[in-house]
Amino acid sequence: MRLSRFRLPAAVLLLAACWLNCAQALPSQARVHRVVDGDTIELADGRLVRYIGIDTPEVRRKIAGRWVVEPEPFALAAMQENQRLVDGKTLRLEFDVQTHDRYGRLLAYVYVGDQMVNEALLREGMAQLLTIPPDVKYVERFRAAASEARAAHRGLWQTPE
Repeated sequence: MRLSRFRLPAAVLLLAACWLNCAQALPSQARVHRVVDGDTIELADGRLVRYIGIDTPEVRRKIAGRWVVEPEPFALAAMQENQRLVDGKTLRLEFDVQTHDRYGRLLAYVYVGDQMVNEALLREGMAQLLTIPPDVKYVERFRAAASEARAAHRGLWQTPE
């Protein structure tokens, strides 16, 4: 059999990539290389971090196998707030039960100093609560922050004029 005819199923390749990514030691501190969107960052070592417990509007989506920038309402505002909070800074990362998602991204609570960025984005109304068990360590704290933003009509919860 010629090597050019040998093809591995996409699922096997995805699992291998995840295993290689997941096999690295979990960082407790890291420097931000870039902000991907409102709830995802790239670290200086190239790994992606998805914030636990929150979801922000999407900046881009996949159309016919290609990523297209097509921001949902408040997506750019959430991304800009995330940039303001973390861009170029050294972060502290805290992990819950699951350390990686199905795409191989690290799942973390992200801190700049004493401020938890996940919670700050909720409190400013730039994110919605997204609880995915078993990663529920701060769910009550997050619920309170989301309720505060909604009551104050911040960000996503602004009253249309």
